[in-house]
Amino acid sequence: MAKILVVDDEPHLRLILRKQLERDGYEVLTAEDGFKAIAILRDETPDLVLLDIMMPDLDGYDVMRWMKKNYRTASIPVIFLTARSGQYEKVTGLIEGVNDYLTKPYEQRELLARVRNTLDWSRLQRQASPLTGLPGNQVIQQEILRRISWQEPFAFLYIDLDHFKSFNDRYGYQRGDDLLCKLSALLCDTLDDLCAGEGFVGHVGGDDFVLITTFDRGCSVANEIITRFDEMIPDFYEPEDRESGFIEVEDRRGNIERFPFAGVTVVVAQDEGGRYSHVGALGEVVSELKRFGKLQEGSVVAHDRRVLSQSEDAKGATG
Repeated sequence: MAKILVVDDEPHLRLILRKQLERDGYEVLTAEDGFKAIAILRDETPDLVLLDIMMPDLDGYDVMRWMKKNYRTASIPVIFLTARSGQYEKVTGLIEGVNDYLTKPYEQRELLARVRNTLDWSRLQRQASPLTGLPGNQVIQQEILRRISWQEPFAFLYIDLDHFKSFNDRYGYQRGDDLLCKLSALLCDTLDDLCAGEGFVGHVGGDDFVLITTFDRGCSVANEIITRFDEMIPDFYEPEDRESGFIEVEDRRGNIERFPFAGVTVVVAQDEGGRYSHVGALGEVVSELKRFGKLQEGSVVAHDRRVLSQSEDAKGATG
């Protein structure tokens, strides 16, 4: 069941919209102003927002700008509710990123048709990872292309787990999935804490993730990721393995191999002034940095073909 947030300062219109949408099988949340809408969006992730433009204090454009700056809400589609049908309002809304318009007074069939079409479009666009719920490869590619084409300075982070296969072999795929979900939450929380949620997090697949943030925050975000990961990872191991500091896994020939705890390699590729003209150029740099980072011990940040930082355990092992 799709969840829809209705934002309008007219009580009777909120009630009418709620009843019409619920009769069509949707779950409906309502907000009487822009501040209440943002408060709801901090805790809920609706599939669609029906957003009135003309509201006191915080209007629809303000709410839309806030949504687009926050990675948790940036991909939620929005239909503007407006009493105006002028060209200025439509152009302004398109610039802000609105998906569709519904002009008051509206006809019920038109409302439901626009809602269904927008939700269908959104499902195709998201193609989210079924495990983590993060945007998948198609959306990741679109996000990179948008930043390259607009020549926005940005930092691209590629996050890859080390020794994840041995972890799965030792504890099973369910525990592995739990670790991937925890890493997903760690990336989102780090972006929230260091960048106020402004940026992008995606799941390439398996144990590979991407994070995009501002040009000047890339290295600090990457260092925070490995710090938080290294603090978290021991909890995923059994007490006897934590005590020994490694796990033992039997290979296909019956031989016992020892593996260190899982770590994380974070590649940082920064673009300022249109350094990367296409996605392939960025991919080549990321691949080279990833190979370099994988040669290091423990969790590591690899940037500009050198190691910027390592986990404390790795420093002890290599120092």
